[in-house]
Amino acid sequence: MTDHKPELPTETDALDAEDAAGLACVLSFNANDPSGAGGLTCDATAMASVGAHCMPVCTGAYVRDTTSITDFYPLDEEAVHDQARAVAEDVPVQVIKVGFVGTPESLAVIAELADDYDGVPVVAYMPNLSWWEDDKIDAYLDAFRELLLPQTSVLVGHHSTLRRWLLPEWTGERNPGPRDIAHAAAELGVPYTLVTGLPLPDQHIDNVLASPETVLAHEKFERIEAVFAGAGDTLTAALAALLATGMDLTEAASEALHYLDRCLDEGFRPGMGQVIPDRLFWALPEGEETDEEAGPEVHPGADYFEVPFNETKH
Repeated sequence: MTDHKPELPTETDALDAEDAAGLACVLSFNANDPSGAGGLTCDATAMASVGAHCMPVCTGAYVRDTTSITDFYPLDEEAVHDQARAVAEDVPVQVIKVGFVGTPESLAVIAELADDYDGVPVVAYMPNLSWWEDDKIDAYLDAFRELLLPQTSVLVGHHSTLRRWLLPEWTGERNPGPRDIAHAAAELGVPYTLVTGLPLPDQHIDNVLASPETVLAHEKFERIEAVFAGAGDTLTAALAALLATGMDLTEAASEALHYLDRCLDEGFRPGMGQVIPDRLFWALPEGEETDEEAGPEVHPGADYFEVPFNETKH
């Protein structure tokens, strides 16, 4: 009589099972932000909150508090390249997210990687750079326009930032709308643009996902006079993560905006400056505060993706 022994799972079987149960992975290029308002900390927490795994590639470090950014120390492009290539050759990347990179050389590294991983969507965020020196702003925007926008699937940014960058010669009697901005981005290779902070009547603002041909989605919020730090990074990280999970673009944009709204509703002021979104609002114990104990509901104002800016800068 022959003993029958059960077949044990092999290492390959275990890895296959792990792959099947794993999270979608996003390769995120961003700076370290010591205040925790934006940067890689934001990317990791926002992506985890909506169900994806962040693979953070550090591009440098801000010098900042909750009030303002005062400086940036970039990593050299070789360090950015080696970080990204090491993990991308090991882990399947569903989406590439680009925050603040800091130098044209690092933008070139990301553009080359995006080209090598053709078919992987690139979600790029353009923050307000008015805290920086004019010559560095110009060099960064030029490199972003020439190198990364042709690789970008969705561009995210505040209306005023994108207007000044993409339509500097606008002379129309009205402000450019989201489709105008999307059209300018499309001429540089970007099929979709998510424009935030559009003013509406009755103290509301709109956030619009557009192509040159149409508005695909929009979400409206009540406007108040408040400034949040890290909101744009939060939105872009959530959008990239939701796309990585397989959600279609229109639904992902709507879900990301609603997620951001909740983060801002539960925002907190840890220092003496701006309010930081609570990207882990869902982890608060239920019943921790009653309606009477809670403060007034906070909704983002028209500038909630922006640090106050100097209009003479880009």
